[in-house]
Amino acid sequence: MKKFSLFFLLLISFYSSEAQSFMRPNEWKKYKREVFVSIGTSNFLGDLGGQKGTGKDYSPADLNFSQSRTAFGFGARYKLKRSINIVGKFNYLLVSGNDAKTDNLVRKNRNLNFKSNIFELSVRGEVGYQSTKRGGSRYGVRRNYGRMKNMTHNLYAFAGFGGFYFNPKGKTADGNWVPLRPLHTEGQGLPGGPKQYSNFSFNIMAGAYYKLTINKKWSVGVEFCYRKTFTDYIDDVGSRYYDPDALTAAYGPQSAELADPNLELIPGATKPAGDGTAAQRGDTQKDAYMSLELTVGYTFKKARKSARLRSKF
Repeated sequence: MKKFSLFFLLLISFYSSEAQSFMRPNEWKKYKREVFVSIGTSNFLGDLGGQKGTGKDYSPADLNFSQSRTAFGFGARYKLKRSINIVGKFNYLLVSGNDAKTDNLVRKNRNLNFKSNIFELSVRGEVGYQSTKRGGSRYGVRRNYGRMKNMTHNLYAFAGFGGFYFNPKGKTADGNWVPLRPLHTEGQGLPGGPKQYSNFSFNIMAGAYYKLTINKKWSVGVEFCYRKTFTDYIDDVGSRYYDPDALTAAYGPQSAELADPNLELIPGATKPAGDGTAAQRGDTQKDAYMSLELTVGYTFKKARKSARLRSKF
C-alpha cells in the first residue's frame, strides 16, 4: 500500500509540473515555430461603391458590407522573443465594388462595377502579450489534469508590408465579366491619357489578432488586417473620363461601354466641362482593402537533445 501511495504521489507531481511548465521563464523557447491557416472575409475601400457620403478610399467609414467577399491564407510564425514574432504569409482575397449598391447619387449615376482576385505575399512583425492560464481547481484531482486544459492567451498587434497581384474585371450589359486593363478605359496610352497601370503593387499593413493556444501546440484565433496600397487601380478607376469615340476607335466599343455606363441620373455628369476639362471619374486617393479571418495553428516543440553517454573506458 505504501509503494502504491508513493507511486501515486510521484505521478501527481509529474502532472503538476507539466501543467505549470509554461510558467517557467524560458519555456517559450521550446515553442518558437508555428504554421497556421486562415479563412474569412475581405472588403475593398476604393472609388467604387461605398456609403452615402463622400467616398474616402482609405476609411472604413465608407465600407459597404454587401460587397464582402472571400479571403483565405496560410503562413508561418517564428518567435524571436516571448512577446515578439516575425510572420510570413500568403493570402488570397476576392474584392469587389459596385456603384449600384450605394446610396450616393453621384456614384450611383456613374454605375461602374468591378471584381478582382488578389494574390498577396507579406512579411510582418508582431508585438504583444502572452499569458498562461492553468485549468482545474487549485486543489484536488482536477488540478492534476491541468496540463490537458493548459491554455495560453495571446493578444498581438502587427505591422508589415507586402506585394500583390490584381486583375480587375468589369461586368458588361449582357452579364459577362471581362478584364478591364486591356480596354484602357481611361485612355491609357492615348494622347493626354494616363500611363498604363501595372497588375503588381505593394502595400503597408497593420492589424491585430487574438489566439487561444491549447496544450501549447494547437491554437484557434481571429485576425484583422488593414492594407493601404500604392495603386489607385485595383478597381480600374483612378483618373478622368476619356473621349468615348477615341476609345472606340483605339480599343473597340467595349472599352467605351465599360468606361462610361452612366445612368443619366445627373445630366452631363460624365461629359467635359465648358473649357474642355474631362469630367472626374475617380479620386486621387490610393486604394485600400482589409480582411477579417479565423485562424487555426500548430506550434512545433523543439526537439530535445539526446544525452551523450560517456564511456568509462
